[in-house]
Amino acid sequence: MVWSLLLQGQSPPNPILGFLPILLIFAIFYFLLFLPMQRQRKRQQKMLAELQAGNVVLTSGGIIGTIVSLDDDMIVLRVKPDNIKIQVARNAVAGLVPEKK
Repeated sequence: MVWSLLLQGQSPPNPILGFLPILLIFAIFYFLLFLPMQRQRKRQQKMLAELQAGNVVLTSGGIIGTIVSLDDDMIVLRVKPDNIKIQVARNAVAGLVPEKK
């Protein structure tokens, strides 16, 4: 086969071109999936680091409460209507509840 290509004056196909579609798929996955997930994780970590007493938060379990005290990895929330205090993991906080105006 190689002899026939040499006799015809054509070069064999470049093996890098065979990997080009695979590399293109990996690039698409990176820009559409992995990069946004990394940005979301960084925003979540920044929000968790900036929590302070008095913030109203929503937990991943759907509980809305006001932060009473903070520890390294635990948070004490005051939950309405009876002002019950519960302790949750800091990572359980899904986000801050915007203040009503």
